[in-house]
Order: sequence, then structure tokens, then C-alpha cells
Amino acid sequence: MEKQSLFIVGEARTNVENAITKIYGSFYMVFEIDPLTDKIIDMNCTHSLDLTERFIQKIFIGKSITADLPVLEKELTRRYYGSSEKAIVASMKDASKKYLAAKAKL
Repeated sequence: MEKQSLFIVGEARTNVENAITKIYGSFYMVFEIDPLTDKIIDMNCTHSLDLTERFIQKIFIGKSITADLPVLEKELTRRYYGSSEKAIVASMKDASKKYLAAKAKL
């Protein structure tokens, strides 16, 4: 399956006071996605604390980057109370758009 997977990057801005902005300049989420099922195989994000990434991974891995987008957004706004919440949602939506464009080229 890995030879078929797509690597997609979503980007968003965080507020100036956010440690991620100070370290990286932007917030990035990277996804490895199976184009046959649209399921997220793996993902990482820019973060200042390891727990942040592990928590977000639990929400995303195994979900569909297309069909589950509204569910993912609701789950994030219900469970994630960090200063990057809006950036995570925006980055996820950016990655979903890029994924659909990449998949259309296959």
C-alpha cells in the first residue's frame, strides 16, 4: 500500500504569540493518505510539545481526509483547546483540497 500512498502538506498561520509561529513561522500538517480509501495512514504536524502531535494523530489516523472532514473538524473543536486550534482546522482543509487535486491527477 505504501507505494500507492500520497504525501500531502497542509499549511496555515497561527497567531504571533504562538510558539509554533516563533519556531516555524507557519503551522504545517503532513499526511500520508491511501488514495484507494482516502484514509489517513500517518500524519505529523509542527508542534512545540510532543503530546500535541500524539493527541492530534489519535484524532486523524484512520479517518478519511474527504468524507470525515466535518467529523474531524467537530472532533477538533470539541477536544482540542490549544492556541493552534484554528490553524489545525485550516491546515486540515488546505490538505484536503490539495489531496483532491493530487488524486485527480492519478
